[in-house]
Amino acid sequence: MEPLIIALLAGLGFVVAYHTYGRWLGGKIFSLSAKAVCPSCKLEDGVDYVPTSKGIVFGHHFTSIAGTGPIVGPAIAVMWGWLPALLWVVLGSIFIGAVHDFGALVVSLRNNGQTVGDVAGRVMNRRVRLLFLLVLFMALTIVLAIFGLVIASVLKMYPAAIFPCLVQIPLACLIGVVLHRKGTQIFLPSICALAVMYLTVIFGDVGPLHEINTFMQSQSVFTWVIILLVYAYIASVLPVWALLQPRDYINSLQLISALGLIVMGLFGAALMGGAPLAGTDHRPALEFVAPALNWMPEGAPFIFPFLFITIACGAISGFHCLVSSGTSSKQIRNELDARFVGFGSMLTEGFLATLVILACTAGLGLGAEVDGELLAGEQAWSARYASWSAAGALGAKVGAFVDGAANFLKSIGIPAHVSLALMGVLVASFAGTTLDTACRLQRYVVQELAGSLKPRGGASFSLLGWLGNKHGATVFAILIATLVATAPAPGQTDWTLDTAGKGGMILWPLFGATNQLLAGMAFLVIVFYLWRRQKPIWFLVIPMVFMLLMPMWAMVVQLFFGTGGSKSWIESGNWIVVIVGFATIMLEIWMLFEALLMFPRVKGELEPHLQAHSEPS
Repeated sequence: MEPLIIALLAGLGFVVAYHTYGRWLGGKIFSLSAKAVCPSCKLEDGVDYVPTSKGIVFGHHFTSIAGTGPIVGPAIAVMWGWLPALLWVVLGSIFIGAVHDFGALVVSLRNNGQTVGDVAGRVMNRRVRLLFLLVLFMALTIVLAIFGLVIASVLKMYPAAIFPCLVQIPLACLIGVVLHRKGTQIFLPSICALAVMYLTVIFGDVGPLHEINTFMQSQSVFTWVIILLVYAYIASVLPVWALLQPRDYINSLQLISALGLIVMGLFGAALMGGAPLAGTDHRPALEFVAPALNWMPEGAPFIFPFLFITIACGAISGFHCLVSSGTSSKQIRNELDARFVGFGSMLTEGFLATLVILACTAGLGLGAEVDGELLAGEQAWSARYASWSAAGALGAKVGAFVDGAANFLKSIGIPAHVSLALMGVLVASFAGTTLDTACRLQRYVVQELAGSLKPRGGASFSLLGWLGNKHGATVFAILIATLVATAPAPGQTDWTLDTAGKGGMILWPLFGATNQLLAGMAFLVIVFYLWRRQKPIWFLVIPMVFMLLMPMWAMVVQLFFGTGGSKSWIESGNWIVVIVGFATIMLEIWMLFEALLMFPRVKGELEPHLQAHSEPS
């Protein structure tokens, strides 16, 4: 019963926060106005800038920010205990993550839908803009290189999810084209598409479809990565109405309904117990099987600062500022929708992360198969979380959530194979929407970098000119990600179909700290934006300092000292990670130095390049 009470209290807390803190931020701090002309209307081009209803933008935003991060992060951070993970998710989402996402969205809305890195050049200076864009480029390269591997790994683990995930793409394209030509509402077609998708979950591994899934499962990770990156290119250059919007909206309906099923399963497990264990009539009680607090898990780094790096998307993630300022700000048609999209999406993701924590620490105890043996209670937890290295594997993290959440569904009578397929589709769909959004965002960053580096009055055709084109920028982004992704896994030198496709793991150790550092840098931009307008910034100072300090602390520890008995990056000889990590630290120090010099001088002074009509009336 205790896990159910925690879920309900967390959900209530998020709802209250939205209607109190979120309302205060929108009204008193950011002064949202229905009269403001949004970039989607002012710069409408039918490709990137497309005025869109808030429900569809919410669907895009939520599914894009809620990749595998709010699943894999909490699924491993619970090794320090479910209590610190839960506190960080709930409090972080409300007071840090939602403020960060909302602020980045509003600042971009007021600057023609530019990315937060580009906005940094206006509210701070051109040097900071270039530094910021370089960090964005590096972070997005890692995302593109690794997410193909993540999706491939999930689909190979849960082959019943392959057909349901593939069928989403033509469904979304069909809906997008029909709606664009007919001008009708998206809700009814999407409900029909949602029904089709749930039918594919139930019957998508039967008969010939099972053969298709098996064939696709047998493909190498390298093949999957190439296919997914080609798809990401196509999704990036198509108009947002053709694939991005309908796919994300359909996915959001599917994912939110799946969260509803998990909550129903929580009620069922709390009131009736879990599904009867095989060969018995015994329904195990729903209870925590993990410790509330564990300061020193075997092989794990110390909880500070690594809890705040391990759980990113579920509490705050720098990637979110890219979605807010890269794609969502170009689609919002009414400035008042920004609170629902920016603040509301982050709180919804926080609730997802809460359910992940409960699935891994309570749902897993209702029964899980480990190495062919059915275990329950603390044995099921211990078998999956025996050590930091065991729990840190992608399969273990995803598997702990899928098994635990599926147990909730099974407690209300949903068959086991359908429960597992549904949760597998949820994970793969989240990862897929993040992949295609990340590619579009990287295209924007490459174009902005090309614009920054291109000399004034230079030749009309040049490499930088080509990179300023959407196709050139996207090809460049995909090529760089492909070069990284197709390399062999760390520690392997021979290139074969079995070893290739895992090269993103070489840079993956950098992602946690780099991603969170990006959030701190976005806070810095938001602070300068408000400071120039003599708006209060006291509520931003602690989150900003926290998100600048924690990633720096974590990166320094990993770079020079090592964690949990593991060698430091320098000792291990991973020189690519060492160079990029050290460069990131230097970029942060340089940016902070620039900020400290500027801060006393710009209070009440509007940035010179701001267009007056982009401000609220």
